[in-house]
Amino acid sequence: MGFFKKKNKAFYAMANGKTVAIEDVPDEVFATKMMGDGIAIQPNVGQIYSPCIGKVTMVMDNTKHAVGIENEDGIEVLIHVGLDTVNLEGEGFEVFVKVGDEVKPGDLLISYDKQKFEADGINDITMLVLVDPKNHTVTKYHANEDVQIKTSPIIEYK
Repeated sequence: MGFFKKKNKAFYAMANGKTVAIEDVPDEVFATKMMGDGIAIQPNVGQIYSPCIGKVTMVMDNTKHAVGIENEDGIEVLIHVGLDTVNLEGEGFEVFVKVGDEVKPGDLLISYDKQKFEADGINDITMLVLVDPKNHTVTKYHANEDVQIKTSPIIEYK
């Protein structure tokens, strides 16, 4: 019948830009899924937003390059801005959330100086990693798509 079939849920774009398959991220840690499966976005601007309704579980306070969120279904995700950005020690970053904050799609998490990154040759590709998917199954990764915050699903799951 299908009346009680679970509807797919989604994580939405955390930046305006183009999605990239996690396997195509030019960093072995992410491309080989050492931290978990996921997807990336090559952002158009230096602002990263929440991809879901949830609670902030981790903020890299010193380096400001990553935020962890547990969504309403208990899935833990890591949003990691750029490659080797930990080496910047927070320079060029601003964080707008703290651990315990409730967030929803479109809430600003992190901003960064995109022009400085480009001038310094830093790749600002931003990863959304499913650190702990719990018992959920990913049904689709939306790779190689132009996406907008709040409205574009990038990972669908059930």
